[in-house]
Amino acid sequence: MTVHPLPWDHERLVVRRGRRSGVTTMVAIHSTALGPALGGCRMKAYDSLDEAERDVLRLSAAMTDKCAVAGMDFGGAKSVIALRPGQRLDAGQRHAVLLDHAELIASLDGQYLAGPDIGTGPEDMLVLREHGAPAFCVPESAGGIGSSSGPTAQGVLAALRAASEAVFGTPDPAGRRVVVCGFGSVGRLVASGLAGAEVTVSDVTEQAREDARYLGYAWAEPAEALALDADIMVPAAVGGVLGKNTVLTAPLIVGPANNQLVDDGVAETLAARGIVWVPDYVASAGGVVYTVAREVEGLDHAAASARVAAIGDVVSALLSDSAARGTTPLAEAAALSGRRLDGVRTAVV
Repeated sequence: MTVHPLPWDHERLVVRRGRRSGVTTMVAIHSTALGPALGGCRMKAYDSLDEAERDVLRLSAAMTDKCAVAGMDFGGAKSVIALRPGQRLDAGQRHAVLLDHAELIASLDGQYLAGPDIGTGPEDMLVLREHGAPAFCVPESAGGIGSSSGPTAQGVLAALRAASEAVFGTPDPAGRRVVVCGFGSVGRLVASGLAGAEVTVSDVTEQAREDARYLGYAWAEPAEALALDADIMVPAAVGGVLGKNTVLTAPLIVGPANNQLVDDGVAETLAARGIVWVPDYVASAGGVVYTVAREVEGLDHAAASARVAAIGDVVSALLSDSAARGTTPLAEAAALSGRRLDGVRTAVV
């Protein structure tokens, strides 16, 4: 095991080459100030380990803010299974790397609680749990909630409606031109919840194109989607898509993709251009809010869904405060997160 010097303000970054699979896995724990650290397990190919480490560090920091702003008593973390470019795993190899990752997570003594993310799902979480790693969202047959895509999409839609009311004067998306960039499990559910809107979708896969046509959505190539003439842009795929020179026409951006901004300074650029951007870690919190409500607090579906719907109230407050103070929604969200974390630190002192 390699234990790296603590980067930024993270508490821990642990990187290990799996003894069974030979695949490098890692866990970044950003903060446990509010409680054990939550975060998804991402399995994807990276060009280098440096790229994988940068990803896990930034994602884990965003999880701290996500939990804090959502009012949960959990910290932020993330884990990554870093495949090599072009690497494909057969069933046996996948099982081996999950065992290696479970071993790494279990060694952290409950500080990190895993969940699904890009490249992993409920069945993978079951493998982790069965081999000593605390994990959420195992299949319903095993006592979990299964996929959190539905609650995540519900939270995005709640955020979108609240932001639409602030920007357009009505929460109803009917008649709005909406572009959903990423037609995966969450993006599809968001698109289906936009009744009456003119929805265009985009994705990198041919299957997504076929599905979009079957479902009656307009289609855009990924390279063109962000610049389409639209009222609302929904980033629902990869991060790092919004830079200072990105061509955008939509006055409102709200979606579930993690780390949408190339860097935090882009929030100021967007605001200066009259574009309202709802911080991704606010809009995408529905999955973790619902999961904790069901699997930790034991709430039923209706009560947990009500918690997710409250994301709209959070977005309304952030946009109201940013307008009143001349700040960005990101600055207000960061301030809210900071107040929660500072309150805990003050109480401990």
